[in-house]
Amino acid sequence: MTALRVTVPASSANLGPGFDALGLALGLHDVVEVQVTDAGLKVEVFDSGAGGVEDVPTDETHLVVRALRRACQYLGVTPPGLHLRCFNKIPHARGLGSSAAAVVSGIAAGYALAGRTLDGDAVQLAAEFEGHADNAAASLLGGFVLAWCDHGRFHAERLTPHPEIRPVVAVPPVKSSTEATRGLLPAEVPHADAAFSAGRAALAVHALTTDPSLLLPATEDRLHQHYREPAYPATGRLVRDLRAAGVAATVSGAGPTVLALTIDGIIPPVAGVEGFEVIELPVDQAGVRVTSR
Repeated sequence: MTALRVTVPASSANLGPGFDALGLALGLHDVVEVQVTDAGLKVEVFDSGAGGVEDVPTDETHLVVRALRRACQYLGVTPPGLHLRCFNKIPHARGLGSSAAAVVSGIAAGYALAGRTLDGDAVQLAAEFEGHADNAAASLLGGFVLAWCDHGRFHAERLTPHPEIRPVVAVPPVKSSTEATRGLLPAEVPHADAAFSAGRAALAVHALTTDPSLLLPATEDRLHQHYREPAYPATGRLVRDLRAAGVAATVSGAGPTVLALTIDGIIPPVAGVEGFEVIELPVDQAGVRVTSR
């Protein structure tokens, strides 16, 4: 392919107790159009990240370009020039995997330019950019993913989430930074909290794939969410209010978006929801898609 279109889904990571291990692909998509040219680089950005305070670079430092170059280097191809048009619907710095989606779109484009099918090495290449594979694997594979790292090698397995699960996100206007919120996490946690979260993460796999009636207890976390709450107190309050109302709500990734795993696509009008944009997003089952154009 020398002219292609990459469609990549948003994602929600952690899903409560599954810190850096569980991810879910969501039906909100960025689209990147890639054209091989005779020379040079041109990057155009539309929607999120285009102009204003959210302006993203349009040179070699653009994340899609960096990921595409890395994949091409790994696969042994060198396009003479590139023209990228990036249509961003995934909001930046909200905990919906925008950076992972950018990386995945670049990796997928590189594979397509090399005439290669995405494989396990694509997970490794994408995860190297973020240091963990949960968001990237969800955007690559779609559905519900389990991610892990073994001696520096990233892996992921895709599972099919239960068809009754209907995710809803509540997106606030404020931003957050994964790097900043990771800085709030302690170096050590109590053994009881670690054991609690391990059990709930295992239960989350069962609830998400087999028995959604267990989603509320399965998404309870003691490992990371409460440590990060000073960065987004309104998010923490909304998660608690929704859970008190019986909704399996978690912080989406590093926040500040709230993810609610429902079976009816509705969250109750609890007090803390004012100021959040509430959107039902289906699970994206396909993952990243590349087509010619």
